Amino acid sequence: METGKKIAQTLLQIKAIKLSPANPFTWASGWRSPIYCDNRKTLSYPAARREIYESFASLITEKYPHADVIAGVATGAIACGVLTAEALGKPFIYVRSAPKDHGMANQVEGHFEPGSKVVVVEDLISTGGSSLKAVEALRSAGCDVLGMVAIFTYGFPTASSNFAQAGVELDTLSDYNTLIELATEQGYVQPEEVTTLREWRQSPDTWGR
Repeated sequence: METGKKIAQTLLQIKAIKLSPANPFTWASGWRSPIYCDNRKTLSYPAARREIYESFASLITEKYPHADVIAGVATGAIACGVLTAEALGKPFIYVRSAPKDHGMANQVEGHFEPGSKVVVVEDLISTGGSSLKAVEALRSAGCDVLGMVAIFTYGFPTASSNFAQAGVELDTLSDYNTLIELATEQGYVQPEEVTTLREWRQSPDTWGR
């Protein structure tokens, strides 16, 4: 089974991703959604977290062989970023959502040299806003960001646009289309619910209102 389907299957099995078209979730943003993703659950399952960090390590080795440093986006991607860096034998740093308001007032934590080639690890991509702020912080700190890798993306058109405008290449281990295809095949959702799931992805900010 290809990586995308294997990761999607794992996320469904451990309930890191839940699908509920009939009883939608409400996100912190206020959006109504038939899907909820909490990839931090993968940390509680040794086989799942190993599958993820080994997949990240393989992807980075293939695509970014000259990377110097692995960076995680706080807080969701710190743990899987550390595990990935350990697997690769590379230094690790992480990026706060905002600079500390005390001490050194750092936003990027850890040691790196100016000009370091960095690959950013993220757990989930929705619109890409917070992820790209981390890239901006790394660039401002003098890092050369090669690209970003993430566990899962909803595949929103706005995210693709945001990453393109920022000049950041994004690779994910799995994605929404792969997930829905697998979930339908394995009976997590019924065929008649697929239309609802695809409609939501096209206009998530207004869906269900």
